[in-house]
Amino acid sequence: MSSNDKKFTPVQQEYQTLAKKHEPKRPVLINCLKAFLVGGLICIIGQAIQEMFVHWAGFDEKKASNPTVAVLIFLSVVLTSLGVYDKIAQWAGAGSAVPVTGFANTMSSAAIEHRSEGLVLGVGGKMFKIAGPVIVFGVVAAFVVGIVHLILNPHELGGGS
Repeated sequence: MSSNDKKFTPVQQEYQTLAKKHEPKRPVLINCLKAFLVGGLICIIGQAIQEMFVHWAGFDEKKASNPTVAVLIFLSVVLTSLGVYDKIAQWAGAGSAVPVTGFANTMSSAAIEHRSEGLVLGVGGKMFKIAGPVIVFGVVAAFVVGIVHLILNPHELGGGS
């Protein structure tokens, strides 16, 4: 039952009206621009890291992707532990939730916040409380996409070479 479905008393209705009147307007366009800029900047940094692995370490583009992701995760965790990533996220909103760095930030924030409760129940328990649903959703989504792909492309069943 949502708050709109509830029957409010006249005093509660008056309060709701007053609260909505004084609620600050959200600058949606500015927020979208900030999210776009920060998300894009994170992606540009990732692309630059991948290019470094390709040009300086001799990787091809496909092989450079795994170490690139590892570096982005490492940077995200370091920035989270220093309190920088949270400031970026506060300013950029959804732009900082670019999948890999946002997920690393979420997990490391939970670990840092609950470290006083111990390694198993604090860090591990809280960290995987967040990670569990994401991993389950990813596995289920991959399974569904795989089934749909198999249905739409049955000739690829034997694998390609």
